Amino acid sequence: MAQASALDTLIDLAQRESDAVAKRLGAALKAVEEAEQKLDMLTGYRDEYANKLDAAQLAGITPFAYHNFVAFIGKLDNALNGQREVIKHAQYKANVEKAAWQESERKRLSYRTLSERAAAEALKLENKRDQKLMDDHAARGARYKQR
Repeated sequence: MAQASALDTLIDLAQRESDAVAKRLGAALKAVEEAEQKLDMLTGYRDEYANKLDAAQLAGITPFAYHNFVAFIGKLDNALNGQREVIKHAQYKANVEKAAWQESERKRLSYRTLSERAAAEALKLENKRDQKLMDDHAARGARYKQR
């Protein structure tokens, strides 16, 4: 039974590790989603600002105002590129956490399989013992009737 207890402990530890890694994976996936939402927001803002520049050009715009529009759009483009890098990093981290979760689940399931095999073996031995006791009891009963 000491072996079953050790396996139970390993299964419990593996479950805790898997749960912790799953939480980290969830947080990483949420970070990816939030970064993508921010990129969408920045893209929408940049498109809106580009449309304002187009409208201002049609209505007539001073060179100074045009320069300010273009400079700001450039800053938005830099922000978009930076946000794309944030997304790449967040996706990389999410992939690392996914691999860690898969590994922890594989380990947990391996321990569970070992535990199930040990339980099946113990049941098999117990059934053999019970069968032997039944056979011995039947043999004694048969000998007793012969007397």
